[in-house]
Amino acid sequence: MKVDEREKRAKIMGEGEMKKVLLSLAIPAIIAQLVNVIYNLADTAFVGMLNDTSAMGAVSVAYPLMMLLSAVGLMFGVGAASYIARCLGENRKDEADKTTSTAFFSVVAVGIICTIFGHVFLKQILKSLGATQTIMPYAVSYSKILISGSVFIMLNMTHNNMIRAEGNAKFSMFAICLGAVLNIILDPIFMFVFDMGIKGAAVATVTGQIVSTIYLTQYFFRGKSFIKIDAKLFSFSKKIYSEIMKIGIPTFFMQFLTSMSMGLLNTASAPYGDTAVAAVGITLRIVTIGIYVIFGYNQGFMPVVGYNYGAKNYERVSKSIKLSLIWTTVFSTILSIVCITQAEALMKFFTKDTEVISIGVNYIIASNILIPFLGFQLVYACLFQALGKSIPAGILSISRQGLFLIPSIVILPSFFERNMNSLSFLVNLLPNSIQPGMYGVVYTQFASDTVTIVITSILAVKVNKQLNNKSLENKKSKEMSLRLQLKN
Repeated sequence: MKVDEREKRAKIMGEGEMKKVLLSLAIPAIIAQLVNVIYNLADTAFVGMLNDTSAMGAVSVAYPLMMLLSAVGLMFGVGAASYIARCLGENRKDEADKTTSTAFFSVVAVGIICTIFGHVFLKQILKSLGATQTIMPYAVSYSKILISGSVFIMLNMTHNNMIRAEGNAKFSMFAICLGAVLNIILDPIFMFVFDMGIKGAAVATVTGQIVSTIYLTQYFFRGKSFIKIDAKLFSFSKKIYSEIMKIGIPTFFMQFLTSMSMGLLNTASAPYGDTAVAAVGITLRIVTIGIYVIFGYNQGFMPVVGYNYGAKNYERVSKSIKLSLIWTTVFSTILSIVCITQAEALMKFFTKDTEVISIGVNYIIASNILIPFLGFQLVYACLFQALGKSIPAGILSISRQGLFLIPSIVILPSFFERNMNSLSFLVNLLPNSIQPGMYGVVYTQFASDTVTIVITSILAVKVNKQLNNKSLENKKSKEMSLRLQLKN
């Protein structure tokens, strides 16, 4: 690929028609995330074919662990991508290359450390994520294999975000699809043909991650990328690590707290039996569909915003925000309606256990009541990351799945048990009768979303005002410059 073609691909973010630019970057990322959703759901469906509730519970317990490993890769990937996009907008390609190289080699080192740590403390980690005595043997078998692929899981996340930062979303999409499709194909082969059971699901997942990572890595080392990876460019630069971490750390905590919340949900459900843990695991995968899709959209949105903010094209930044809010809100509303009306059908796709279905239907409905506001929450969280504003980015990143969800998980189960009569209006919204404490579990996301929407609204008003002021200042500066040129 010629250099001028790669430069054109990067610069189109600041010059192309906004709808086309956003869609060209977002659609491949959305497709990639949808494929991710499909293969996560496929894993759950194939394990469900084992007709073993404890095995299903083990996958539910291991899912937060997978998210935790991904969180490390996202920390470097999203943090580096934000800085890379701004550097490209400011025509500082050398700094972008140094950031790319530093992020890559840092992730490899951290991945090796996490692999060692994960194997040493595996049982303690799984217990903290809600593994019961009956679930633990399955969870250990599955998670040992998963942790062995830590480096590849992390690199996958890092590479994909950095590639999107230079505007090549299609390549990133293909790499994710490659790994996911391979995982889906290998699941039944390893699980049933080779009779590996739940271990086969883990082997299929790690194999898909390895192939995808190799494909992504060669993109950089074969000179296809605009930004590049070179050991000589690796730097312990305080500036680079600061730029990566001020956005990467909030992203990490968003994923870390999501993982922790899932573990706490499993723990809160455990007193009600393995069926409750299995139901929570299935529904978490279903209700995260919207998050994956909007997260995919934001992966296209972020480099556009970062590039234009770096280039001081504030009007384009504002336009991209407005379009993004409209599109994601429409999607979120449709998703909410579908999930609420088709909750039972969605659960029956994964299990035949009537108790698991009963609990899961309640959870899906309760979690989707405020989903129409999901786009609003996630677009602004991504916006602050793209602008390099670490404090509001951090607040919004940890709010929905951590700061407000974790206290809800701790407080609501016992609160519902004590106050069932006064909370009858919430109980009556759900179709199935379940144990009092489980009502508290299924309403945790609703409670968290309520508070997060308020916080997001406050920060949104503030940043929109700042962008409008910068846009006006920019216009005045251009007008002054034009007047001076005319005088001369």
